[in-house]
Amino acid sequence: MLRPIFTLDYEIHGNGEGCPYRLMVEPTARMLDQFDRFGAKLTIMAEVAEIARYRQFADEQREDRFHFAAIVDQLRDAIARGHDVQLHLHPSYFNARHVVGRWSQDWSEYDFARLEPERLSELVRFGKSFLEALLQPIDRSYRCNVFRAANWSMVPSRNVVRALADSGFCIDTSVYKYGTRDNGVHFDYTAAPSPVVPWKVAEDDVCMRSVDGPLWEFPIYSEHRPIGAFLTLQRIHRASLGTLHRHRFAANRGEEPSTRRSVRKKRAILDPRGWMGKHAWKADFNQCTGRQLIGALERAACTYCESETDLPFVLIGHSKLYSRLNQWSIGTLLEHVARNPAKYRFGRFRDIDLAAVARYWSQAH
Repeated sequence: MLRPIFTLDYEIHGNGEGCPYRLMVEPTARMLDQFDRFGAKLTIMAEVAEIARYRQFADEQREDRFHFAAIVDQLRDAIARGHDVQLHLHPSYFNARHVVGRWSQDWSEYDFARLEPERLSELVRFGKSFLEALLQPIDRSYRCNVFRAANWSMVPSRNVVRALADSGFCIDTSVYKYGTRDNGVHFDYTAAPSPVVPWKVAEDDVCMRSVDGPLWEFPIYSEHRPIGAFLTLQRIHRASLGTLHRHRFAANRGEEPSTRRSVRKKRAILDPRGWMGKHAWKADFNQCTGRQLIGALERAACTYCESETDLPFVLIGHSKLYSRLNQWSIGTLLEHVARNPAKYRFGRFRDIDLAAVARYWSQAH
């Protein structure tokens, strides 16, 4: 059986613009209500670096301009309703300053996995302590033990895997098979063992399995698909927001990024070879249609139909992209899952039996 796990990156726009209430609190409230109607569970990947800055601003300025109190109430309410909250980090926000209507970030800390080992450990421990202090009063059993890196940055792997394991994390969910990037962050996840089945990672390479690995990787579901699969109204909406809130970064510490877009990215878009080839298509419940997501879920179920082990089907979304159209398309997927209890059951990370997954790998190989 597949267990769809809906993960929601809970954050404002990547360039530091936007109202947290409008981009985080309000859409997530609607999403929680929608999920409750179907008995589905949402896992909020809370971007603690941003949220901590909102708290600091409120303390220093005596003004809760960024709705820290509403964010806290929402995360606690989600836990009380049986949903989950886990850790997402954009390290460039830890030293951010609010300047002229947006958060000016420390771009030298943009690429999470390339931070110094001591800094990685510091940030991960802070995020874990922040969420547990916030949420354990609501549920004493709550543990922050699942992580997602900013921009899926888990390469190079050794330092970040060690920082997570040493801080008590047992799961990362940053990798998606076929994913590559060489713009701001650098990774190639083509060799990931599976788009569905979690694996214990080798400390030196998050895309390699190791029986004795210190951390489990729960991959975001992905397929290798032609460019036509990416042409949806939801992606057009996402692209328009990207244009309005253009994201830029700089390599040097303290340097404010230039207004120049990536020339290489533009060339890639215009290159006919890009349109002929295949690309990493993630199960993104904001940018894919409900029909597309149902098709992907069905294909995964067919591939793993002989497994007696419950396996996760990890989807990704962002609170800031949850439009009314998106709400309707997600509803078709939630309804499909709810109507097929013999094949699917809504889940959270803690619902997956890791010992059973380990047995799956030993039997499969």
